Amino acid sequence: MYAAAGAVLLAASALPPGARPAAALDTPHPPHPAPRSGAPGPPPARSSLRPEVSVTAGALLAKVQGCAPVSEGRYRTDLDKPADIPVCGKKGAVFWKADLDIDCDGQVTARCNRGTDPWFHGETAFHRSDGRPLNAETLPYVVVPAPSAIWDHASSGIRGGAVAALVHRDRVEYAVVGDTGPAGIVGEASYAAAHSLGIDPDPSRGGAPSGVTYILFKDSRVTPIESRSAAVELGGRLARKFLLEN
Repeated sequence: MYAAAGAVLLAASALPPGARPAAALDTPHPPHPAPRSGAPGPPPARSSLRPEVSVTAGALLAKVQGCAPVSEGRYRTDLDKPADIPVCGKKGAVFWKADLDIDCDGQVTARCNRGTDPWFHGETAFHRSDGRPLNAETLPYVVVPAPSAIWDHASSGIRGGAVAALVHRDRVEYAVVGDTGPAGIVGEASYAAAHSLGIDPDPSRGGAPSGVTYILFKDSRVTPIESRSAAVELGGRLARKFLLEN
């Protein structure tokens, strides 16, 4: 053993300066030390998650240009107006563009009653979880036309409690489908919905003559229907999905 070691030493001494013996060349290199604190590490793995989408009025309006009609005919915004409003379809939603008349129907409140609203009706087509009518003063809700030969909302996956995004100018408000209106008229939402959009909510003189977009998400349901926070959470999630898929 000593002789072999000596031979290696003699061979090493015979090499030119700076050269290493063959045995040293075969010795594996030690692993690289871990990066010091603050030193850049390897690049992060690419995320497989979908990019986050910001829901804005402009982004939603850009997705509802044009119209693939799902209604068999067209609606009026008022009895004396032409029937020129179709219900349009997109992946995951239906939509229309109309005016906004104020619906104050439902529970009697300080701002929604027979004294403030000449057309007040104490019922809504869809009820709260406790069986009472909805409260138009506090709950943003959308009115859909009653089923007819023009369109039946249920055939498009829109039922009571479905969530909607209302767009007016630079504002987006989430609401539930809470009531039905005349079979041939479209463009109506609750006192609370109008107020949230910056529209005069007075039931006798308020509303908006045009410029409101209603986007209703198919097969959705807010539970309980009277929960405004649940409508905002579900509406925001479905609006982001709508923007990604269309």
